[in-house]
Order: sequence, then structure tokens, then C-alpha cells
Amino acid sequence: MKIALLGYGKMGKIIEKIAHDRKHEIVLKIDQDNQQDLTAENLQLADVAIEFSTPGTVLNNIEQCLNAGTPVIVGTTGWYSSLPALKQRYEQSNTAMLYATNFSVGVNIFFHVNKILAKLMSNYPYYEVQVEEIHHTQKLDSPSGTAITIAEGIIDNIGTKKEWVNSLNADGAESDEATITADQLLIESHRVENVPGTHTVIYDSEVDSIEFKHTAHNRNGFALGAVLAAEWIQGKQGFYSVDAMFDFK
Repeated sequence: MKIALLGYGKMGKIIEKIAHDRKHEIVLKIDQDNQQDLTAENLQLADVAIEFSTPGTVLNNIEQCLNAGTPVIVGTTGWYSSLPALKQRYEQSNTAMLYATNFSVGVNIFFHVNKILAKLMSNYPYYEVQVEEIHHTQKLDSPSGTAITIAEGIIDNIGTKKEWVNSLNADGAESDEATITADQLLIESHRVENVPGTHTVIYDSEVDSIEFKHTAHNRNGFALGAVLAAEWIQGKQGFYSVDAMFDFK
């Protein structure tokens, strides 16, 4: 399989290594220094593009892939207000897109179990729930896309929460004050040096606490999942979330 890498930072380099280990070829690498090379002609050299850039460049990269007819795997977060319009366009196209807030196999298992746990905890309303996420200080969006997916899984299944709100603690600074009502779910975000990603769901009552936690030791799991998604999307058309690939029963 021939792959175009859109975004060649830390994640892009790890994806490149894992792709090579799985006998794939990298035919195009785009970063901030060679945006002029992001053309339909160059994208059409690839069987699939893997997009890990920034919230400011991701939509243009997706647009270029759509125009070139090159399937794209999107791991960048912080742009999801544009999802409905893109979904409609991809459903009418002859190419494909798959996006995820997190491609890690472990995290997607976490997402699935999180929904089951939230449905179970809906029977015990005296537990108050919140989500905590910790990432490296270079992460540009808050809360993380992974934390949003976790929060949405809780909201859809617990019955007592209608929306999430975010409180950010950046590099040891005092957290932004967030006023939480009973039907709101707090996502508490922390930015700390050299943390790939830690997500915790906390159910707390007067008598005890339950914590459900995923800790990433490095970025390799995210990168492997993205390459698996690139393999999975071959021959497909339309618009997909990662749920289609991780079809847990």
C-alpha cells in the first residue's frame, strides 16, 4: 500500500516507521515547509492519505484529498463542527474518509466499556461523574477529542447529563473556573510536559469512588491504529468513524 503522510511531526514519523514495518511505502510527506507539494497529482500517487497535522490545516488537507479522490484517515482533532458538511459530501463522492478522536485499539476498547459502565451507573444516581484528561503541553485543543468521545458516551447512556463543559489547567496554572449544573458533565483538562495521554472517568459518592482509566505509555498505539485504519479503508467509499472499524459486539 502506498501512503501519503499529511503532517510529519512526531506522530507522522511514528506512523512512517510502523507503515514500513508493515511493508507499506510512503510516497508523499507534507509538513509546513512543503505545502506546495500538496497537489492532486501527488496525492493520486497514494492509495490512502493519513492526516495528522493541526486544527488550522486539517480542513484544507481533507479538501485536497477529496478533490484528488484519495481516501483519507484523519487523526487531527479540534475541527468537528465541520463534520456534518463533510459527511454529506463524502457520502456523495467516489472516495472515502475515516476519522477518529483516537485510533488506539486500547482506547477504542475503553470507549466501548465506558458506554456499558455509564448505562450501569445510570441505576445509581447518587454517584457524580466527571472526566479527567492529561496531555502534553504541545496539544493545541482542549478538551482532547478522546475526552469528548468519552463524555459523549457517558451522556448518551447515563440519562442525567445533557452536555459537557471544560475546565483547563495548563502547565500547573490554576484551572479555569467552570460553573457546573446538575445536568452538565465536567471534563477537567491538564497540560503537563511529556504526557502522551491519560483519560480517567471518575464516579464519586459520599461512601466511595470508582475510577476507570486509560494511560498511553507512548504514541505507538495511536500510530498503529491509524495504519490499521488505512488498511481497512481500502476499496471502500463514503464517510466513516472509527466505530465502523472497531465493530465491538
